[in-house]
Amino acid sequence: MGSKGGWQEFGSLSRPASLERPPSAPTPRAQQRVRVQRTKAGKGGKVVTAISGIEAGESERKALLKQLKAAAGTGGTVKDGVIELQGDQVAVALEALETAGYRPRQAGG
Repeated sequence: MGSKGGWQEFGSLSRPASLERPPSAPTPRAQQRVRVQRTKAGKGGKVVTAISGIEAGESERKALLKQLKAAAGTGGTVKDGVIELQGDQVAVALEALETAGYRPRQAGG
């Protein structure tokens, strides 16, 4: 008796070249939709400044975080691609991001 087919018989098939996307170039800093907002959600009532929309690698985010922490004089972290600064640092973050070449917008109140 012959063996029944399985997923192995489709292993030799590949995607046609026309369906594959070429690797995209990173978006320039001035064109990224960077949002800066003050929030308390999930932080035990403590105010945190959240910066989202930065399209960069983990090492670049950490370098930017270091600059922001120095400018604000406060602590911070990177969680799930979002930079968080301790306290209400919206104005400081907006200014530091503009200096770094981004076009940030304040989101929320």
